[in-house]
Amino acid sequence: MNKVYDLIILGAGPAGITASVYAARKKLAFLVITVDVGGQAALSGDIENYTGYQFITGPDLALKFQEHMDSFGIEVTMPEGAREIVKLGQLIKTVTDKAEYLSKSLIIATGKHPRQLNVEGEKEYKNKGVTYCATCDGPLFRGKKVVIIGGGNSALDATLQMMNISPEVHIVNIASQLTGDPVMIEKVKSSPAVKIWNNSEVEKIYGDTFVQGLQIKQHDKIFNLDVEGVFIEIGLIPNAEFASCLEQNKWGEIMVDCYNKTSVEGIFAAGDVTNVPEKQIIIACGEGSKACLTAFKYLSTHRFLEK
Repeated sequence: MNKVYDLIILGAGPAGITASVYAARKKLAFLVITVDVGGQAALSGDIENYTGYQFITGPDLALKFQEHMDSFGIEVTMPEGAREIVKLGQLIKTVTDKAEYLSKSLIIATGKHPRQLNVEGEKEYKNKGVTYCATCDGPLFRGKKVVIIGGGNSALDATLQMMNISPEVHIVNIASQLTGDPVMIEKVKSSPAVKIWNNSEVEKIYGDTFVQGLQIKQHDKIFNLDVEGVFIEIGLIPNAEFASCLEQNKWGEIMVDCYNKTSVEGIFAAGDVTNVPEKQIIIACGEGSKACLTAFKYLSTHRFLEK
């Protein structure tokens, strides 16, 4: 832990990768610490709203991001997850599950992870029919009946992927109507393979060795859906549990201002882990660039004592 970096970037999703490219161009001595490369972008399906690409898949866009990062020879340690951050005078100590690091500044771009239903059978059948990623696991359910839990863009994205390969796709939505992008809703509703269950919630998931179905409640009536795949798409939780020293909102998102500054000097945050409105890939990229530019200005305007 003797080396002191100018900057450490936690996470290598759209925000973290963009921050790293800017840091490389600013010739900073920095390190990227991450559990993976691509983040939620790598788990997305078809992307039609990222400027410069009329159409690209999430994995392909994540690969483009990584190629851009690799072109600068950026130092990345992976897989490695943050466990704690501590402000030590002018420096910041980052504790991971493998080591400890010191830096003059820090950008947190750790994104989010899928929210769980917490119903009977969910844990028992995880990876046995229950999944949280249609992009990753969807092809495994080709020709099988499936259900998508949720009503926002994540659920709609999963539905659009599955309705092309599954004979029957159910959407179980706790709200009174779907709440995602209107274009996506229109595509989903136009498919004869899709049945939408609004005002419904999951009671339990059942099966034998693998999922055989789930029980839902709609208007006090119980229904059993015979499916072999359950895709849970009910939102994401910020990966910010290690950042308890920073101000967070009621959803656990790190609070930042328009310059990506957190409540602790020298620590910045960007992307889905923050309170920035709208969780979009292109927004995360912009936030990552802003965070790095602000960090660079911070480093340029502060005098650090030699250790």
